Amino acid sequence: MSLHFSADKLPVSDTDSDRSSTSEDEDDLTWDDWVSDSMDTRPCKSLFDQEKTFTSVPEALNHDKLVHGVDLDETCARLALDLHQRIRLINWIRKEKPAPSQVLDLKGDEALLSSDEYLIPVIEDDPLLQITSADWSDSDEDVFADPRAMPDNIQTATRMIHALEKKLGKAKQDLADYRTFVGDRLNFSGLSEVLAGEPSSTANLVVPPRDDDTHYFQSYGENDIHTIMIQDKVRTATYAQFIMSTPELFKNAVVLDVGCGTGILSLFAARAGAKHVFAVDASPIAHKAEKIVKDNKLENTITVIHGKVEDIQLPEGITHVDVIISEWMGYALLYESMLDSVLRARDRFLRPEGGVMAPSQCRMMLSLCEGSEIYKDRVSFWSDVYGFDLAAMSNDVYDNAIVDVVGSGTMLSEPHTLKDLFLGTVTSKQLDFSAPFTLTSTAERRTKVHALVLYFDVFFAEDGQPVPPEKKAYVAREGDPLLAEVWPVGGRRHPARRMSSGEGLKRTKVSSFSTGPESVPTHWKQTVFLLREPINVHEGTVVSGTFKCRKSKDNSRELDVEIYYVTKESAEAAPEGDAVVQIFKVR
Repeated sequence: MSLHFSADKLPVSDTDSDRSSTSEDEDDLTWDDWVSDSMDTRPCKSLFDQEKTFTSVPEALNHDKLVHGVDLDETCARLALDLHQRIRLINWIRKEKPAPSQVLDLKGDEALLSSDEYLIPVIEDDPLLQITSADWSDSDEDVFADPRAMPDNIQTATRMIHALEKKLGKAKQDLADYRTFVGDRLNFSGLSEVLAGEPSSTANLVVPPRDDDTHYFQSYGENDIHTIMIQDKVRTATYAQFIMSTPELFKNAVVLDVGCGTGILSLFAARAGAKHVFAVDASPIAHKAEKIVKDNKLENTITVIHGKVEDIQLPEGITHVDVIISEWMGYALLYESMLDSVLRARDRFLRPEGGVMAPSQCRMMLSLCEGSEIYKDRVSFWSDVYGFDLAAMSNDVYDNAIVDVVGSGTMLSEPHTLKDLFLGTVTSKQLDFSAPFTLTSTAERRTKVHALVLYFDVFFAEDGQPVPPEKKAYVAREGDPLLAEVWPVGGRRHPARRMSSGEGLKRTKVSSFSTGPESVPTHWKQTVFLLREPINVHEGTVVSGTFKCRKSKDNSRELDVEIYYVTKESAEAAPEGDAVVQIFKVR
């Protein structure tokens, strides 16, 4: 869940925000103030047709009652909901979009009515979250079922005034209780101040605690990370080469760019002849992407959508796209868990017949690595620092995967494919996995293996179909023409002869790149799992075991990896010693 709990999304009425921020003003409410509030005419969205906005709360509720058969007040009364449960019910309907029949079938003991998740407003300043209710039960209030009716004697007027004062007091108390309740249950310091409209500065307003999504999307709002990615020519040039060399795929296609960042892939798709590109990003970079699109005079071709792809809707009349492009890969391929969002976009928007995912396939590869330099830098270095033993500093090194570049000469086995992800069919559930591996040492002399190294290969198939298992990813070398700028200044194409030089630039059905040690380093580098006990190997030594990977329970963007392995002199020999198990965090 993406939680952006800011002041402009709290359930505070327009009337509250328009008043002075002092608590004295709240106490100065008059009869006219209360009547004005009760006759709320602010725009309000339907609970079930959220694309429809009505001019007032009663109009929206009446629509839901007549069209969908759900009377909100009657439902709250039937279920005997208190204030907080009513708020949860409204937010649950807005967020989960249940069928009206599901709401009518509620019994009042559902978990949603006690879940703090549904205390968070789904719609900014939702009028339905006002701390009021149409279900007044006090007998002395029956005399003013219609608050606009004028009393015909002083006794009735006095009774009405007392009853209204009682209601106002209850509403104030409910609001105070809600402030305290949300502040306590959700641990948002300073929330009561914000709800009350009391003045606060950035110096004393405590920022809500980080959640996985908010921190993640905010990190992509900065320029530096996009500079690093675009300057990774293996990455950017391969995407560009695939898009620009497959005109049959992109010409007149509707394209969805998931996690568009600066919009560079959308720009390539537009230049390749796409009919329209929808560029989606939930981070603040979307605002810069929109300006970039306009600066390049492509606003008629590219539409930037600021939001999570799980939540957005494409414009009316567009139900499917022909191509989904995305650069979703993280360290160890799956770090950041962005692939889950891409797969959700696939299931929601990709054309069922003939739709293409780009990339279409990724493989996670594992190898033995000599790794002595990393061991020296991260572990043995601390044993003697100006004559002092600081070895305690290295205790945690073995608990976390290391992201670094390892030389191709340090690899001591052929890679093993841990996981082959075909994006056309893989599911989010399959991204938590356990895979066996067998690595055979290619060391020419007896040496130590200090680490296992993981990297990934990426494939783009024009037809979106799986590539054969024997197909190897293209490995970019220094001086490779693939690393030249795809488009020179002015946007003119390179001469055709450049496009035909080297395997990576041929107009083939499959483009690919590798993030392995043999390639020019990418910004993903390699993921190194440093072993607590180095393995002594020679040519033919076999290291086999199981690699387990799953999303971290502490942070869904991070990975928990468990590696179980045994060592054998040869494929036919019995294991030497006990099995070893090591657990790592990828973060």
